[in-house]
Amino acid sequence: MTDTAHHNTGVEGVEGGVGLTALMVAAARAIETHRHDSLAQDVYAEHFVHAAPASADWPVRIHEVADGDANPLWGRFARYFGLRTRVLDDFLLQSVRAGGARQVVLLGAGLDSRAFRLDWPPGCVIFEIDREGVLEFKHKVLGGLPTTPKAARVPIPLDLRADWAAALTDAGFDAAAPTAWLAEGLLFYLPNTSETNLIHTVDRLSAGGSTLAFEVKLDKDLLAYRDSPLYTATKHQIGIDLLDLFSREPRPDSAGDLAGKGWTTTVRTPFDYTRRHGRGPRPEHNDALAGNRWVFAHKPRPGQLR
Repeated sequence: MTDTAHHNTGVEGVEGGVGLTALMVAAARAIETHRHDSLAQDVYAEHFVHAAPASADWPVRIHEVADGDANPLWGRFARYFGLRTRVLDDFLLQSVRAGGARQVVLLGAGLDSRAFRLDWPPGCVIFEIDREGVLEFKHKVLGGLPTTPKAARVPIPLDLRADWAAALTDAGFDAAAPTAWLAEGLLFYLPNTSETNLIHTVDRLSAGGSTLAFEVKLDKDLLAYRDSPLYTATKHQIGIDLLDLFSREPRPDSAGDLAGKGWTTTVRTPFDYTRRHGRGPRPEHNDALAGNRWVFAHKPRPGQLR
């Protein structure tokens, strides 16, 4: 592995708050991996789940859930995360294979194992930015497995509220080269100004040919979905109240902001990809996923038509 050794386990980085949601998503990826009609494969996900005391008894296969796919959390919500993983995997691989990017930056990387599980072209570098405790926990778990990354991997232990742009540059990032950026499951938790600053920084650091994918919520009142089965099941079954973690501030129009800066943007719903792949969550009453949007942006090269 390319990481340097750390002195503690980092478990505290995933044992509460937003860190605990990383374990929830890892459990969802593990369940997806073992489905007969899997949308995405992540053989490392269940190791993260079992390594943390807070999640050690969570399911990692759908047959471990008493009500199976009828369970709002480990059925429908987990399938959402499986679909999201597949769509964003495809986006990143398209960016490096067809788009020519050789730098990938994972903003709020969490327990993302893409550096290890995706087949990257030669010369790719994966920068992972997240809090030190989260990356330490990931390092400990992956370090105990017989695996090596399939691209150069550069962990950057830093809170995104700090000067992550300077740390990224110091770690070898080249702002003159195209980059594939990913903010997966991140912007929900950031204050309005932090999201705006992040988008502005990505634009400033992006050469022509760069791409960005991120996830947003368009709902004006998240509390309208407090009784949604997804949110209530998540709170009652594993103790995570997502609505207490999400920022309640009015959200900026980040897709519009990027378009104003010359990027081309495409906004999709998760249900668009359910229809495309033939599996995944479908709309339902009182749906906590109704406001979720996946945004895909491309910064044209000089002289390239938008």
